[in-house]
Amino acid sequence: MDELQIYNSLTRSKQVFIPIEPGKVRMYVCGMTIYDYCHIGHARMMMSFDIVYRWLKALGYEVTYVRNITDIDDKIIRRAGENGETISSLTARFTQYMHEDTQALGILPPDHEPRATEYVQEMLELIGKLEQNGLAYQSDDGDVNYSVRDFEGYGKLSGKSLDDLRAGERVDINTGKRDPLDFVLWKSAKPEEPEEAKWPSKWGVGRPGWHIECSAMSSKLLGDHFDIHGGGADLQFPHHENEIAQSEGASHHPFVNYWMHNGFVRVDNEKMSKSLGNFFTIRDVLQTYDAEVLRFFIVRSHYRSPLNYSDAHLNDARSALTRLYTALKDVDVQEGPVNWEEAHAVRFAKAMNDDFNTPEAVAVLFDLANEVNRTHSPEMARQLKALGGVLGLLERDPRQFLKGDGSIDAGEEQWIEQQIQARLEARKAKDFATADRIRGELLEKGIVLEDRPGGKTEWRRQ
Repeated sequence: MDELQIYNSLTRSKQVFIPIEPGKVRMYVCGMTIYDYCHIGHARMMMSFDIVYRWLKALGYEVTYVRNITDIDDKIIRRAGENGETISSLTARFTQYMHEDTQALGILPPDHEPRATEYVQEMLELIGKLEQNGLAYQSDDGDVNYSVRDFEGYGKLSGKSLDDLRAGERVDINTGKRDPLDFVLWKSAKPEEPEEAKWPSKWGVGRPGWHIECSAMSSKLLGDHFDIHGGGADLQFPHHENEIAQSEGASHHPFVNYWMHNGFVRVDNEKMSKSLGNFFTIRDVLQTYDAEVLRFFIVRSHYRSPLNYSDAHLNDARSALTRLYTALKDVDVQEGPVNWEEAHAVRFAKAMNDDFNTPEAVAVLFDLANEVNRTHSPEMARQLKALGGVLGLLERDPRQFLKGDGSIDAGEEQWIEQQIQARLEARKAKDFATADRIRGELLEKGIVLEDRPGGKTEWRRQ
């Protein structure tokens, strides 16, 4: 099997993956800021690293996967105030909703899911180290800031020089900073902020800045130096750049070996945003589409490429996933592990080892489905199901998927069965006009009938 290669944002190239500790992988992914429902962009991020997690485990690595929750933030404080509820009540509710969404999409839970508010002491200790190393200072307004120009190598992840950053810097109303590029490590408490958003420190009462949270949580759970750090492309700068500055500024050694960033989501070729009215939560989409269809839609696009969301693309994904399940429908599929020596699996592994090339891996599934359709081979059907399972796909009963696609309730299913029975009786009476009319009416509703030997009729979603 080929060696795993990962596109490293730090080096801007694919590199052979060599873990720090043989056989073990430590991975941190920036998770959700919890104050609203998860949207398609969040689904894309979590799905991207779910695939990374699954493939690393398929390769036999012992993986420690950390995906954090940011549960203290300006937006969280503002939303809780608008709702007239506590911060903890708001974040607990939306954390539950996030878990419901990820479970529906088949996204495996991380091994650790730290909440920022549980690691404030570690953040304070890290800020203290930075102060000792001459990289942090307290300004007149009480905030503690990071001195960017005192960290050699700032900009190495984003490829931005300090001069370029300074030229593009907007005027900062915080005159307490020595340099506009400096960023906050500890925010001094404001009188109007709720008490649950305040912690004591040697710099006064306040709360942590966003960037310090991830540096503290990752180092606590994975150590000061670990293998993979991931997140959305929008986090590469400034969030991940600032994490490097903080963590390496405190430890004086490399922070992360491989940086991974997933691409943006666009809606009908436009950037997704609330202002454009093209903003979709996961729950919005799941009211119309089966969760596995949404998963398949995301998985068949390479994680680094832009993902263009549209109903047309989701409908196409539904049709494509239906073809895979149809191949399994009439074959006695026995559960079993992947045979990695078989030719399709060799191609699948080659694709996944090439920076998690899921489009090529999915193409292998369709080649296998064609083979199953041609030969009705139980061995090939088992291989198709097992390889699909590596991507979190094809794990349901084919007939159940093809009947309902997750969107038909019991009442509608009963009506469909009644129509099939009426058509059967019409055919027995040689009333073929009525039989054809019933078939046509069902087809208009997206229900396809398949007549089987022995007079049996089966149906599936179109």
